[in-house]
Amino acid sequence: MAVKVGMISLGCAKNQVDGELLMAKLKAAGYELVEDVAMADVAIVNTCGFIESAKKESIDEILELGLLKKEGRIKKLVATGCLSERYQGEIRGELPELDGVLGIGANEDPARYIRELLESGPVESFPEKERLPLSGDRELTTPSWTAYLKIAEGCDNRCSYCAIPYIRGGYRSRTMEDIEQEARALARNGAKELVLIAQDTTRYGIDLYGEYTLAKLLKRLCKIEGIKWLRVLYCYPDAITDGLLEVMAEEEKVLPYIDLPLQHCSGRVLRAMNRRGDRESLEGLIERIRAKVPGVILRTTLITGFPGETEEDFTELSEFVKTVKFDRLGCFTYSQEEGTPAAELPDQLDQEEKERRAGIIMEQQMDIAEEKGGALIGRTLLVLVEGYDRYAECWFGRSYMDAPDVDGRVFFTIEGKRPTLGSFVQVKVEDCMDGDLMGSLEMNV
Repeated sequence: MAVKVGMISLGCAKNQVDGELLMAKLKAAGYELVEDVAMADVAIVNTCGFIESAKKESIDEILELGLLKKEGRIKKLVATGCLSERYQGEIRGELPELDGVLGIGANEDPARYIRELLESGPVESFPEKERLPLSGDRELTTPSWTAYLKIAEGCDNRCSYCAIPYIRGGYRSRTMEDIEQEARALARNGAKELVLIAQDTTRYGIDLYGEYTLAKLLKRLCKIEGIKWLRVLYCYPDAITDGLLEVMAEEEKVLPYIDLPLQHCSGRVLRAMNRRGDRESLEGLIERIRAKVPGVILRTTLITGFPGETEEDFTELSEFVKTVKFDRLGCFTYSQEEGTPAAELPDQLDQEEKERRAGIIMEQQMDIAEEKGGALIGRTLLVLVEGYDRYAECWFGRSYMDAPDVDGRVFFTIEGKRPTLGSFVQVKVEDCMDGDLMGSLEMNV
């Protein structure tokens, strides 16, 4: 009887793709994959170790599964992913529930380590980060109509608050040919939306081709039959080229949606973060994007409470948010991560003050979201159907304005024939509430 393996994947979509590659390798090696980890012989936690809250979530998951192991429902418990890679010398000592701890490089041949674990006992292995596979068969965990497409790994930006370069290594792009081959396979599998991800998508190709090549890659992917939407996440502001904006404006398949994590607007704070720009330059960039890409949706993330952030810096950030009016915005409190330059900076703020400031930003954004949602009433939007809410007794999906898992939804009612999941429909917007839109079906597409 085949050994049953289950995985819980935490953190970002990039980590999710790693987990999908890992599970496909285990399946190819003869292991039986189960969705419910409580039913597995070997439970794997694909951890996140980016910030304190993510680390806590990973640890809590390991502890919970450790109780199932104690009850005899799980035989072996393994941690992989960012937390394992980051704390490789400590994690098993701190979490004795674990039978195995694997760094990201071990994803090259996970079956070897699971076999070793089952035959010989506890295993720890941390091969070079660069051995992490960037392509291969995947056991998709997204609905068939949407898939993430990781185009690069690692990061060279060295923001002072961020541990990703230490965990994931330097920036390394996949070739355009390799990405296109995977995209075609995903399309054959039924994918209609591909979401391009990397720690910094806009720097794609700089290491392989000596220039930013994201625009060229998108043009190639536009030619793939079956793909209707191409969405780009995690765009670094310094590398937004005119070529990229032109492709967004001209190519119907490339959605006019830019995820632009700015983190702050104060020039003084940005310099301390080892990032470039200031409020004036960022407002100029946003004006340029909106001028070149009609109807563009801008999402950003901000950090409050960075060491030394004064009340004046925060006021500037608050005014910036009110002026720019981002379509989507998430605000996070600064997390003091050991091993990063920012962790050693003076003038660390207390958590209560960080949260107060983040709360103010999010309250502002809620007002902006309501205003923007109200402006959509009466418009008809193309919506990708994703499910039925039996409590609300209506269908739901996403428009081009909404990335999976991070943005809102469009809820709609229908009369007559029910739509197919993964199909596109036209929905007339009639109301908005808490960032979601409500409407009724106008027609199937």
